[in-house]
Amino acid sequence: MIRSEQEQIRLASLQQLRDLGINPYPAEEFKVSHRSNSLRENFKEGVEVSMAGRMMSRRIMGKASFAELQDAEGSFQLYVNRDEICSGEDKTLYNTVFKKLLDRGDFIGIKGVTFLTKVGEPSVKVFELTLLSKAIRPLPAVKTDEDGNVHDAFSDPELRYRMRYVDLCVNDKVKDTFIARSKIIRTIRETFDREGWLEVDTPVLQAIPGGAAARPFETHHNALDMPLYLRIANELYLKRLIVGGFEGVYEFSRNFRNEGMDRTHNPEFTVLELYVAYKDYNWMMEAMENLLGDVAKAVHGKTVVNLAETDIDFTPPYARVTMRDAILEHTKVDIDSLDENGLREACKSLGIETDSSMGKGKLIDELFGEKCEHLYIQPTFITDYPVDMSPLTKSHRDKPGYTERFELMINGTEVANAYSELNDPIDQRERFEAQLELAERGDDEAMFIDQDFLRALEYGMPPTSGVGIGIDRLVMMLTNQTSIQEVLLFPQMRPEQF
Repeated sequence: MIRSEQEQIRLASLQQLRDLGINPYPAEEFKVSHRSNSLRENFKEGVEVSMAGRMMSRRIMGKASFAELQDAEGSFQLYVNRDEICSGEDKTLYNTVFKKLLDRGDFIGIKGVTFLTKVGEPSVKVFELTLLSKAIRPLPAVKTDEDGNVHDAFSDPELRYRMRYVDLCVNDKVKDTFIARSKIIRTIRETFDREGWLEVDTPVLQAIPGGAAARPFETHHNALDMPLYLRIANELYLKRLIVGGFEGVYEFSRNFRNEGMDRTHNPEFTVLELYVAYKDYNWMMEAMENLLGDVAKAVHGKTVVNLAETDIDFTPPYARVTMRDAILEHTKVDIDSLDENGLREACKSLGIETDSSMGKGKLIDELFGEKCEHLYIQPTFITDYPVDMSPLTKSHRDKPGYTERFELMINGTEVANAYSELNDPIDQRERFEAQLELAERGDDEAMFIDQDFLRALEYGMPPTSGVGIGIDRLVMMLTNQTSIQEVLLFPQMRPEQF
């Protein structure tokens, strides 16, 4: 491995530390009593503290120095005096170790007492200093001048996503995004738990990739000598649990789809799915309005969130527009009056590419996706999807040829998808068989027939409503991010050449 000059210097420092009898990677526990932001918010002088973190800067001034300690909460100023941390006449700890052998990015532990500097800066006067981990590679030195201009920023997306560990160290706002993500998930979980709904886990490796129309990742199980698929959705397993007698179940599901990547798609992503017995999609729309309003308030303290200079209002109620009306308004195409060939011609006239594998459902989906979806900025329920687009959804009680389904659009992107769940096993079998015909025509996203799920339905499933929420996209909305890679700690990347 070819090392940079800075890395070679640090490796030499590492050896010198060992020669001095200092273990640069000690195993002993270092007990932390205080962290930076909490200490600052409740600051009092004369408090004994024990802190640990990265040393992010150091200003040496003779026998005394100031340093910046960065921990999980933020940063805090340290005052290091040679005579305070060195005993007797041996000044090696300060003159050699602290001044020469420690570097920016090293983890240190300190014990000391709080005080205010002459300019009123809360600080800790250090009495003990321990090296906890020596950093071999230097962190990027991001600087902000007096005018607020950032220099030497670690801003290249390719590097930031590959080396998230560096990104988190030097770009303060990145950590805030993932703290908000955790808060969003926690708020949803607490809401569902209050309702008495059960959080469950379902298989990631599945014999049949069901519950969505998507291309799966395939693998092979050696012991069973059979193909397995990474799940594209957990829907069919959760509905089996409703059959089994649970009235409300939910799961934060890691799903995998072997499809394209762009600013809103990653092959590995997180979806929340919820299923509640004795409910329908009208009830679910109200439940989603209330939930997202509460989530927005948990993150921002209000229901209006600014995204890309547009205020997104999560305050209930949300607009409701049928799929037919949305397409008719924005394309002048009436999907009720067209068969498959007519829909294909309509797509062609609007510049939408099609192929022979696409049935009516896929063509309608392309019409809406290409010409309508991006126009719905404020939270809007697109309702009542054609049967051809919704093989797992109950037929509409009042509109033949349609289903009781909605998708929630926010800022031009689908965030949630929900149904009055199809619980008629005869109808469900016919829908699966129609999907099989599409697969035979070359549609590699058509659903498989899940015989065990059909058997489960034949034991009886109560009326049920289910919803899937794209957690990654929801986090994007609530943290003002325009790329899914910004809300995934480790997004998928091409292999790196070392």
